[in-house]
Order: sequence, then structure tokens, then C-alpha cells
Amino acid sequence: MTALAPSPHGWQTWLHRDDCSVEEFAASVEASATERDDYPFAESVERQVLIYGPKLTRAISDPTTRRDVRAEIVNALMDGPGIIVFRGAFESEVIDRATEAFNEMLAAQRAAGVTGGDHFAKPGANDRIWGALDKLAVARPDVFVDYYANDIIALASSAWLGPNYQINSALNIVNPGGQAQVPHRDYHLGFMPLETATAYPAHVHRLSPVLTLQGAVAHCDMPIETGPTMYLPHSHKYLPGYLAAGLPDFVDYFAEHYVQLPLVKGDAVFFNPALFHGAGTNRSVDVRRMANLLQVSSAFGRSLESVDRTRASEAIYPVLRVRKASGASDREIRNVVAAAAEGYPFPTNLDRDQPVDSLNSETQAELVLRALDGDWDTARLTAELRALDVRHLAG
Repeated sequence: MTALAPSPHGWQTWLHRDDCSVEEFAASVEASATERDDYPFAESVERQVLIYGPKLTRAISDPTTRRDVRAEIVNALMDGPGIIVFRGAFESEVIDRATEAFNEMLAAQRAAGVTGGDHFAKPGANDRIWGALDKLAVARPDVFVDYYANDIIALASSAWLGPNYQINSALNIVNPGGQAQVPHRDYHLGFMPLETATAYPAHVHRLSPVLTLQGAVAHCDMPIETGPTMYLPHSHKYLPGYLAAGLPDFVDYFAEHYVQLPLVKGDAVFFNPALFHGAGTNRSVDVRRMANLLQVSSAFGRSLESVDRTRASEAIYPVLRVRKASGASDREIRNVVAAAAEGYPFPTNLDRDQPVDSLNSETQAELVLRALDGDWDTARLTAELRALDVRHLAG
């Protein structure tokens, strides 16, 4: 990651949008090159992107060599282009059976009047199945077993995140005419409003990309006219990039320099979540571009103990109402709510809890603060907290 100049008291702690320079961003991207000789298990380099194939498949059968392959993947995602493509990662028959199952789920969604929104595209452009991993397991356990027995998913996930990783899946279909997404970075910091992301210190901006891995499995052939995902290799190395996403100069630079690679059904792509990317415009007339989007998380994104934060919030709310009415400071109130209530909007069920006018939905802590501002009675808060709990449940 790009290091900023040290302040008189040490390395810069806080990042601001004013720190974002498209000239520095361009220099960072253009100073990097993907050298084929640095990646002995790769088949080729295409437009700065590493392509893996049969050579890697043969190599990972040996435990010692598999460890070397994992090291190469880490190097590619951290210090290299930040994106790798695995050709032929899935057998066609496995993809076809999963596609059939996903289409059945989509038909059931439509019949029930459920629509899947998108964080970074216009409503209606895509068809989505949020929470597709457990939905597939329940609907077609045989298909699930064959699909997630895939060794490339395990290889990439364990290389970047270590053991005990957690997989989420969302099926995404960009229909003919569906417009491109705005270039963005991904979860965690990429799924926050700017003011929230700015509140995290610089070392967390460095940390966020190593907590998750982004992936996509092609469920159909994706020639360029279908709009496969646009990527900007090496763009993950620019530290203030989470704050730069959406700035006009950065959007323009992305538009002039992004790359797209055609994919074939069964190919898989994995990339650093800090890489600037976005789904492309589907200019075809009859191809529903279907990909299973994988979001893999580190096991470290867990608390040491389980806490019933709904029960804790309900219990302290009457006391907080009294304290607020008695003149307790806003800072004291917020300190207490931060200790008791859930302050993060994820994980959630994006079928029930879709964001409105934001990249994420209301948190439990925000709900409690809103209740205090409106002087709700305890019964109303309890009902709203329980409804929020239901919206977060899977299934």
C-alpha cells in the first residue's frame, strides 16, 4: 500500500478526501507492471492480469508445491496486479446444475414479488439472489456439495485469509442493456458512507483489504460485449483509495485505463477488495451475464464472546431516557450506546434489510439513538429492535 509522508508525531493517522490526488494515484498504478517471470505457476499475463490454468492445477496436487502456489497467490494479490484469473476452474456440468438451481430460485423470487437491489448499480439493471450460499444448500444440497468441493475456491481463500474462512455468495445477473457500475472498492471500507470511512484511522485502511477476498465464478460465456467486470490492475496499492472512489477525476481515470477480459463458463476470478472495479455495460442483445459473486471473510472478524445486544439495549434504554432528559451530554449517551448496541450493519439479510439512500442499512446503535432523539417509549423501541433482529436473520 502507498505510504503517506510522516507527520511530526509519526505516520499520518487520519486520511481525508483532500489527501486524494489523481496524479499520485496514476503514478502508483503506472509505476507497477505485472512481470510473468515473477509468477512461475501462471500461464500468461494478459493486460496486466495473471492467468492461471493447467500448470497450477498440476502443481497444487503436491502439498509442498501447493504451499508455494499459495505464496504466489498472496504476492499477486498484495504486491502484484491484485487480480488473478483461473481458467477452467469449474467443470461445465457442475456450473450448469448450479445455474439451473439459481434460475429456479430467481423464478420463485419473482413469483413472491421479491427484488434484489444492488449497492453500485441502478435499480432494475440486475437480477440478484442475496444469501445465495445457504439458499443453494437448502434447495439443492447435492449441487451445493459438488459446487463448493471446488479446490480453486479453497486454494485462493486459504492463501489470502488462512484457515477457517467464511464464504458468502450472491448471484448477480446483468441483463442486456444493463449499465456499468461506478468504479468502487469493496467490503469493508468500500461499503460505507464517506463520513464513516473517514472516521477509521489510516492503519485500518491498510487492514481492511486483508480481511476479505472478492471472487466471481462465470456461469456463462462472457465476451467483452456482455460487459465482464472492469478492473484497474495495481489500483489497490493507493492507500486513500477508499475515500477517492466516486471522485470525478478518479472515475475519469478509471474509464480511460480499466481492463476487461473475456471469460468462459467455469472460469473464476479473485481479486483484492481494494482493487478499483465495477461491472461493465452489457451491450449484447440476448446474453444475461450471470456470475456467482463470492465474498470470503477472515475468521478474525469475530468477537471473543457472544453478547445479546438486543437484550442489553432494551435494558438500558429507560435509564438512558432519564439521563438524556436530565441533561447528560450527547457524548456520554453515545459512549453508552456504543458499548451496548451493535454498531455495525453487517452481517445482515439483504433480502429483508436492503439499504435505503445509503450503502448500508441502519444499525442497532443508530436505531437506539434515533429512539432517544424521538423520546420513544420502551415498548416502541423493543418492537423496533425485535423487527431489526428479524430482518438480520438468514433464510
